[in-house]
Amino acid sequence: MNTDTKILVCDDSILARKNLCTILAGFGYNDISEVNNGEDAVNFCKENKPGLIFLDIVMPVKDGVTATKEIMQDNPDSKIIIVSSVGTQTNFKEAIKAGAKDFIQKPIDEELLKQVLENNDG
Repeated sequence: MNTDTKILVCDDSILARKNLCTILAGFGYNDISEVNNGEDAVNFCKENKPGLIFLDIVMPVKDGVTATKEIMQDNPDSKIIIVSSVGTQTNFKEAIKAGAKDFIQKPIDEELLKQVLENNDG
């Protein structure tokens, strides 16, 4: 895992964001930003080009699938990980089709997250 990677955590739940950020910081990542909807995620990615993006699927303003499509249009090298408790197969397939690289279910399992990071963070 490359702990210098710039990370964006996007979730409308403050608790979910804090939980994920705490785990990532525990793994040694220190460049972690947070936003609470897909629109803010798209705008953040245009300006900051994070290496890894964790996106919830169900969010106000813009959902994770739409945000994934827009982020990938601007930055096709983005590595997007979908984080969702409403992990319906349809949403997951839509997100993968849109360009997401992986999926992790809430509540987040640290070992599973570690595997996802090792697979997606060079």
